[in-house]
Amino acid sequence: MDKLDARILIVDDDEDVLLAAKLFLKQHFNIVHTEKNPENLPVLLKNESYDVILLDMNFSRDATSGKEGFYWLSKIIEIDPMAVVIFITGYGDIELAVQGIKEGATNFILKPWDNKKLLATITANLQVRQSKQELEDLRSRQKVLIANQDQGFGTLIGQSPSMEKMMAAVEKVARTDANVLLLGENGTGKELIARAIHRASVRKDEVFISVDLGAISETLFESELFGFKKGAFTDAREDRAGRFEAANKGTIFLDEIGNLSFGLQSKLLSVIQNRNVTRIGTNKEIPIDVRLLCATNMPLYQMVNEGKFRQDLLYRINTVEIMIPPLRERVEDIPLLVDHFLEIYCKKYKIPLKKLNPATLKRLEKHFWPGNIRELQHAVERAVIMSESGTLQPQDFFMSQVDDPDGQDTIIPSTNLEETEKMLIRKVVDKHGGNISKAAKELGLTRASLYRRIEKHGL
Repeated sequence: MDKLDARILIVDDDEDVLLAAKLFLKQHFNIVHTEKNPENLPVLLKNESYDVILLDMNFSRDATSGKEGFYWLSKIIEIDPMAVVIFITGYGDIELAVQGIKEGATNFILKPWDNKKLLATITANLQVRQSKQELEDLRSRQKVLIANQDQGFGTLIGQSPSMEKMMAAVEKVARTDANVLLLGENGTGKELIARAIHRASVRKDEVFISVDLGAISETLFESELFGFKKGAFTDAREDRAGRFEAANKGTIFLDEIGNLSFGLQSKLLSVIQNRNVTRIGTNKEIPIDVRLLCATNMPLYQMVNEGKFRQDLLYRINTVEIMIPPLRERVEDIPLLVDHFLEIYCKKYKIPLKKLNPATLKRLEKHFWPGNIRELQHAVERAVIMSESGTLQPQDFFMSQVDDPDGQDTIIPSTNLEETEKMLIRKVVDKHGGNISKAAKELGLTRASLYRRIEKHGL
């Protein structure tokens, strides 16, 4: 019989017990160490890692109370939180052994033991050690993934009064577990702010799941958000957790929530109210514990009045509302943002750091920026790539605008945001002869987002 690749430590002040245990266990495990004096455990455990530790409950100084066993159990767990400890105890100390399990021991065996039962107990508890290790590895990988996931989003940048006010609100709400609704135009950085809230919350070491509700069709909504059982529908070849389950203990960010149909709003409301999900193909309810963040550029209160958005859902998601200012209302931040993007893209494309001349900066500050920060980011990236000079000129920036004969930005004919957006989309799409990819790039939008806006405005 092949030996199991495992490291076993036996701690007992009875040399006969140590010898008998070692002789038997050496037949089944690669490494079996013994220790008579528990005082040596701290040094031993700092130099070695054991899969299973057999620990006597009573040593010679305290032969019956089990206090020494509890003391050394706590020391072992302190040094190695994943340690698997099996108490060795007499028949009369079973009650104490059960108490030991409550305090961190994994199991106990009785003296004198039956060799088969001893082997079975150790083998079973090796699986416990492996499970603990796998869980710890998973948590470690999750932390790395979370850190890497956030790298592309950076930090909040701005010193304008409107940004300082918003950042103060973010800092205050992040410490709570309240549901937050982020309101603002496209490209203002709603996901960036949602991630900032998560990073400053008590859930920061847990997962952040972002869901673009505008990109999920009605037919896939339930399977994507709530999951499904194998065989629930044609393509359900395996059990799969939905986004809410995946976000358990962490934060879920529902972007573009204003795009949900009335029927889907009801299903989402039920999950938020009851704090459980039911996978498609089963009636079993799965409890969830998530921090809910939502965002939209849609006028939800107007939609409630028009019967397009559920009032009870709005009240569930907007415990705290944070309004994100558009870029045209925080012109003071444009130099900071431009410097930030210049540093990113000059480094990305391995070229010397470029700078702006005063005329270029003035031109950027005068622009309306319908695509907000996303549009500015794309404009800077393009300028970095296309310009051959170390100093960027106004003509290096290709920005979404409708020029009048004097070469100035067109005056917006209406203060209504919907009408303004409709006009800009029509002009830019016409400018590119209906090429959605080029129009979306100029507007600082994804193709899917532009298609939704075209449909919304009936263009």
